[in-house]
Amino acid sequence: MSHPELLRLRDSIDNIDAALIHMLAERFKCTQAVGEFKATHALPPADPAREAAQIARLRKLATDAKLNPDFAEKFLSFIVKEVIRHHEAIAKSRA
Repeated sequence: MSHPELLRLRDSIDNIDAALIHMLAERFKCTQAVGEFKATHALPPADPAREAAQIARLRKLATDAKLNPDFAEKFLSFIVKEVIRHHEAIAKSRA
């Protein structure tokens, strides 16, 4: 039998996980629209300057939130790679 405090903490984690999934879904809806815009205007799928600025911004946010900035950067890099893959697929479907 689990301790009530452990159950409470796990419930909080489950709620946070659900919120993260919903936020990621919303983020990907927005990046999908960006990919459509880029394809329509013949823009490249990746934007290294934007990515560098976002990494710097996220690292600062992570530091301020007392989250390991290296972890935050790895997390963002994973998401950005997936977004670029989507943008490339959108551009290819229009070619």
